[in-house]
Amino acid sequence: MTIYISPTRRLSNLRQAVDRAMDETIADMTPREREMTLAVDVHATDEGYSIRALIPGVASENLDIEILHNTVSIRGEFPVDEDAEDVKYLTCELPTGRFARVLTLPTAVDAARSEASLKNGVLTLWVPKAEAYKPKTIKVNPN
Repeated sequence: MTIYISPTRRLSNLRQAVDRAMDETIADMTPREREMTLAVDVHATDEGYSIRALIPGVASENLDIEILHNTVSIRGEFPVDEDAEDVKYLTCELPTGRFARVLTLPTAVDAARSEASLKNGVLTLWVPKAEAYKPKTIKVNPN
């Protein structure tokens, strides 16, 4: 008797098993246990980086922003409606729970001169480049 072993079938079965396990794990998590990735826009200029993120309903005291070398970390938590645990939603698309984003910028930055503001649910973060990485203008003296 000849038995054919298909590596692709075995890999497919393994993938399906892992997918089922992950789906069950994520489905069992409450919104507070999940951590979503925060969407951001990063605009680079000669002077530094402007980072913007939409975080509606998040108070400034619920934000944690850290800058180390050329890495910016933004963490926080969207408010969770405590009364909504027994509610059956038809659609539930508003963000809830923890969020985070870690950005590695292409040059070193000056963390001491960085500024952050939160207005109308929009976080704006200005991170200036370190002096060594700013473009320099050099005048040529005529001979």
